[in-house]
Formats: sequence, structure tokens, C-alpha cells
Amino acid sequence: MVKKIVIFLAIISIVLLIYYKFFHEEKKIKEINLENTNTYNSNVLENVEYIATDSKGNLYIIRAAKGEIDYDNKDIIFLEDVRSMIKLINSEQINIRSDFGKYNTSNYDTIFSKNVIIDYLENEITGEYLDFSLIKNKMIFSKNIVYTNLENILQADVIEIDIDTKDTKIFMYEKNKKVNIKNKNF
Repeated sequence: MVKKIVIFLAIISIVLLIYYKFFHEEKKIKEINLENTNTYNSNVLENVEYIATDSKGNLYIIRAAKGEIDYDNKDIIFLEDVRSMIKLINSEQINIRSDFGKYNTSNYDTIFSKNVIIDYLENEITGEYLDFSLIKNKMIFSKNIVYTNLENILQADVIEIDIDTKDTKIFMYEKNKKVNIKNKNF
């Protein structure tokens, strides 16, 4: 009887030793591989949304289908398929869309690029590059600018807007070229 117990215990010990040696270590390897995979992909984000309010009470919301954190500066996020909403105090909502963006999470400055569209009331501005800066308190829109409202179509190189006062400068880079304004009714 004692022999049977010793043999039984030996068999159980061998089975446990084999299980621990092969199956438990394999699980550890799989866990390590999963951790490495997550670390490798950790800088890519999907369905990104940032919401910020400045000291004046202005609201800024930026959304993107995809975002990628800059390896050199963790405050910078490169965005794709960007949608933004700006609600300034005592003003109507401004909507901005673009193919790409570069968002600074520490100061909320954003650069929108490629197929940029601003919708504001009955106004639409299209172009290729928009630098929206809270630090400078400006929106600088450039490259192939077309401004359209109910009555006019305007073409220019640059539209610069003061965020607080709404003062706007519209100009061309070259002095011999002029801003082109067409009335839709003529």
C-alpha cells in the first residue's frame, strides 16, 4: 500500500513538474510578447477628442479619426481627419475641418492642413493651411484662400483674424498682386 502511495505521489509530482515547465513558461512568453506589442503601438490613438477652455471662457473642441503622439515631444499630436469646434464668448460657433492637424496639448495651438474649411455663420473659408494660436491670439489662414459668403467670393493669399477683436487682415504676399473680390450677383 505504501508503494502505491509513493508511486502515485511520484506520478503527480512528475505531471506537475511537466505542466509547470512547459505550460506555465509558455504563458509568460505570450504575456511578454503582448506587452511588447502594446508598447510598440502606444503612440497611435483612434477617435481622439480634446476639450479645452481658456481663462476667458472660450471653448475649444478638437476631434480626429486618428492621432499619433510625437516621439520627440509628447505634447504634440499629429492628427488625421480633423473636426474642430470653437465657441468664443459673445460670438457664434466656428467649425473647422481638415485632412491633417498638429495639436499641442500644453498650449492648445493647432495647425490645420490640407483641404481646410472654416464655417462661420453664412461664411465659408477654404484653403490649405491654418495656424490657430491661443498664445498669439490669432488665426492665420494661408495658401489658396477662397472666402465665400451670401454675396461675395474673395480670393487672397492670407487672412489673419484676431481671436478677441475679430479684426481681420486680408492680403497678398506679392505687392503687385491684389486681393480678388467678385460679387455673386454680377
